[in-house]
Amino acid sequence: MSGEPVPLPPLSELRDGAVVVSLPMRVRFRGITAREVMLLRGPAGFGEFAPFPEYADAEAASWLRSAIEAAWLGPPAPLRALVPVNATVPAVEAARVPEILSRFPGAETAKVKVAERGQSLAEDLARVAAVRAQIEHVRVDANGGWGLGEAEEALLALSSDGPLQYAEQPCASVPELVELRRRLADHAAASGRARVRIAADESIRRAEDPMRVVRAGGADVAVVKVAPLGGMRALLRLAAQLAGHGVPVVVSSALDSAVGMGAGLAAAAALPQLEYACGLGTGGLFEADVAAPRAMVDGALPASAVVPDPELLAGLLASPERTRWWVARLERCHGLLSADAE
Repeated sequence: MSGEPVPLPPLSELRDGAVVVSLPMRVRFRGITAREVMLLRGPAGFGEFAPFPEYADAEAASWLRSAIEAAWLGPPAPLRALVPVNATVPAVEAARVPEILSRFPGAETAKVKVAERGQSLAEDLARVAAVRAQIEHVRVDANGGWGLGEAEEALLALSSDGPLQYAEQPCASVPELVELRRRLADHAAASGRARVRIAADESIRRAEDPMRVVRAGGADVAVVKVAPLGGMRALLRLAAQLAGHGVPVVVSSALDSAVGMGAGLAAAAALPQLEYACGLGTGGLFEADVAAPRAMVDGALPASAVVPDPELLAGLLASPERTRWWVARLERCHGLLSADAE
């Protein structure tokens, strides 16, 4: 299954089945208010090519490989029908937390964005406290926004009123994560409190060697995403390697449309072990999507295939200028994959 090769269709075939949409967002997330994605249609269904605009072509090519896998091979065999997911709370003011959480019925875990540029630790503390009032398990995500000292101070403060399930990418570099884990272990030993666990995200999905942070001792948990890793089967292979080092994975989204989210759910459904709720509930961040939203039941989503709704697609089409931009990007990334195949 995981060794099945991903085909490389001719560029003309990809272009013929491509459509670019712009999804309006309810709140600013990752600094954007609309998410552009290119959908590809193949013999096995639909795939999503949506690397963020600032990503270079060499990195974006992995996202194209993932889209091709979904549309030409389809998902791996599932081991479960439902995947537990976490609520995702952007860097909003604390007063908006109940509104955000209402979009995740039954969720028992919440991931809270912290370390937002221009915001203070006091704002992070207030947001996390508002989430704790409603959700049992809380994890925070800093997207590498803290320096080492800032991360140490913030995580000790954020865990003072209750445990954190883990802190996702508190610092940007692997050496910082290693040192932060050591310092947090020292604090835990001195205080008798549980150590804040560290999860690596960017240090895995944007690294030439995804295992480096684990081998260095910089992560307790690995956050893995289908598209940046090159597809569902590539994610399963990495998860098997991580399991060999005793590191569980959390499958998360890269702000995907319903199509991309379907690939994430399919990968999570095929994992032999699934210890944590997955970060695959971000569809609620969009005002409109390419398919009707999946119904969340008791904090879980079904791992079923997604077929875009033609009427929804028609209302979400990107401008001709942006479509040309994405087609040019598709052409460049296809060229890189073709060169790799030679």
